[in-house]
Amino acid sequence: MSYVYDDQNIFAKILRGEIPNTTVLETEHSLAFRDIHPQAPTHVLVIPKGPYVCFDHFAQSASDAEIVDYVRAVGEVCKLEGVEADGFRLIANAGKNGVQDVPHLHVHILAGRLLGSMLARG
Repeated sequence: MSYVYDDQNIFAKILRGEIPNTTVLETEHSLAFRDIHPQAPTHVLVIPKGPYVCFDHFAQSASDAEIVDYVRAVGEVCKLEGVEADGFRLIANAGKNGVQDVPHLHVHILAGRLLGSMLARG
């Protein structure tokens, strides 16, 4: 599949400093910040700094350094936020059927309460 990155998406604008954020962690290749509409007491987004549309695009096209940095950034955010003790959910939506709102890879780290079933049965 060919991915076309839209450099006007909100996360690209955050990375360029055009939109403020509440940074939790910044590394060479990743940025983690608080969601402006949190769905749980802890709701942090982690994005790569590179122009990747979704997780499979990132996994296929990112450099080894970017991949290692991103995965470790997710782990570091979990440690900083103290979510390991009671558990957390990590979500990465992709594409239309995955209900991806912003076409820039991002994972949601959600914690701090019982999150319920992952998907409604239907």
